[in-house]
This record gives sequence, C-alpha cells and structure tokens, in this order.
Amino acid sequence: MPTASGKRATLAMVADAAGVSLATVSKVLNGRSDVAADTRVRVENVLREFGYVPQNGRRTVASRRLVDIVFDDLVSPYALEVLRGVTDAGTELGVDVVIGRMPEAGAEPSGPLSPEDAWAQRIKSGDREGLIVVTSELTLAQVESFTRAGLPLVVIDPLNLPRVEVTSVGATNFSGGITATEHLLGLGHRRVAFAGGPVGASCSQARLHGYRAALENAGATADPALVLHGGFGYQDGLEMGNRLLARENRPTAIFAASDATALGVLEAARRRGLRVPEDLSVVGFDDTMLARLATPALTVIRQPLHDMGRVALRTLLKLIAGETLDSHHVELATHLVVRDSTGPVPEHSRQGA
Repeated sequence: MPTASGKRATLAMVADAAGVSLATVSKVLNGRSDVAADTRVRVENVLREFGYVPQNGRRTVASRRLVDIVFDDLVSPYALEVLRGVTDAGTELGVDVVIGRMPEAGAEPSGPLSPEDAWAQRIKSGDREGLIVVTSELTLAQVESFTRAGLPLVVIDPLNLPRVEVTSVGATNFSGGITATEHLLGLGHRRVAFAGGPVGASCSQARLHGYRAALENAGATADPALVLHGGFGYQDGLEMGNRLLARENRPTAIFAASDATALGVLEAARRRGLRVPEDLSVVGFDDTMLARLATPALTVIRQPLHDMGRVALRTLLKLIAGETLDSHHVELATHLVVRDSTGPVPEHSRQGA
C-alpha cells in the first residue's frame, strides 16, 4: 500500500519512522520474542499507519522470510564458511536460507519461458524475496531475468559481473596479492610463480595484478613463464605445480590463488621430492580449514569468508527493503597468516635469485 507520498512503504521507511533498526522491524514482522514490548508496539503502530504489505502481499507477520543462496560447488570448505556466515546472519535477522545449485549452462527451454526466466520464476514462486549467488559466473540474461521477476541480487566473490550495477561482496584481492608476494620477496625469493584461477575470473585477476605490482615495486623481473591459469581446485594446483616445478630454472616460491590450489602444489612438490618450505615456499589464499590441516600448515592470505556471508545477507535485506546502497561493491579486508609453508629462499638458489 502506498504512503501519503504515493510511494509503496518499505521496511527502511518503517524503521526510520519508528526510530529503530531494520533488523528490529524484521524481528517484529517475524514474531520474534527478543524485542522489547514497547518497541514492538511502536513498530506495529507504524506498520499499520503505513499499511505495510510485503512484496508478494501474502506473507503474514508470524511467518519466516526466505532468501536463496546458490553455489557452483556446495561441498568446498570455501562454500561452507560463506554459508555459515549467511545462515548465522539469517538466524539473527529472522530469515531462512534456501540452498541451491546454479543451473547447468546451455539448458533448453522446457516451455514458453526461457531457462533464465523459468529459474527466476521458480525462485519467486517459492516466496523467496532475494538471491545470493556465490563464486559463480552469471550471464546478462540471468541478471535480467532476476530484475524482471523483482528478485534483488547480491553476488559473493563474482567470477564476472555482466552489469557494473550488480551488487557484490568480496575481499581486497589486489592488496592480498601484493601482501602474499611481498611476504615471499621479504624471505629472499625472486623467482616467484603464480598459480591462478580461471583466466576470466575477476578475483583471480585482481590477485595476479597484486602479484605483478609487488614484483615491480621490488625491482624483480616478472617472468611470464611463471604465471599459469587453471581453476581453484586441488587438481588444478597439482597440474600447475607439476608444470612449474618441471622447469629447468624452477621457481623457489609459488603463490596459489586458493587454498585448494595450494594443496595441489604441495602434492606436486612432494612427488618431486621437494621439501616445503626448505626447497619451495607456498602461499595460499582463503584460509579455510584446508590451510590449517595441510602438512605443512599453509601460509595464506585470509579472506573473511564468514563475514562476507553475513554482509551479503544484510546487504540483500537492504535491497529488499528498497534502501539505496552507498556502493554496489563492498570489499572486506584480507590479511597475511604466516604458518609453516614459507621460509627463506634456499641457499643454493641465492646466487641466481
């Protein structure tokens, strides 16, 4: 129902008029008990005054809110950390999270709707108010289908962004790439390799640019032969590690674009009889449980994956409420965690370093 100004009432308007947070309004709408009685009465009065009706017009005050979170890979430690952040925030804010998989690319239409519109309508018909997509490649057709369905969208660590105005949450990948490389340079390494993700992945490209910037700042030569692209998985790291370590003048350190990739590099080194960190230093990126369980434990650039999930849900709720965001892209800080997989450049390599 519109307000006196002719605009449909949003949660943000209700919160502002009641002098409370968006989270408090959400709790009242969802019948949560952890709201003071006088606050609840004040919010309910504003809701009635504004004639607030949820977007689909069907949800009752006592019912739970629903959003979707969609992954390419549901079983990776990365995905689990992000999911934990989203669901923790959902518990606090009275929002249920429905977990799904990205539809397969190239699907044929099964009816009058395109595959993209069919997917968006399926989500919308399930009373979901919005969608979070994690580390997946989105097409412009998919983004447009969400817009047509009235589904706000937030992307976490996007592989690509079909539109600059797509809202996304990520980490400081560029500065993380600089920090990882500077750590290795500080240990005396000069032949530092980069085992990256997909060539078109924006987060991997940002890490690569940080790697190159750190080398240039140190006056070190960036050897193009030491830069490889693959995926973010263990097998990708094993293959890239094998290729890098088979070189006659092999690198003394490798910066891998993910923890799983770094584990593959560790295995490639083990198969060649190389010790880590005595013969080869390795840095990962993420700081999932894989990094802590690796042998040796991985030095990493830590992404705040749990916080990224929390911020993504809170940002999605702002979009659902009709709030204007200060920025379409939010970056959370990364930092270096030094463990056992990095050490000084090997003595026999110092002369040629």
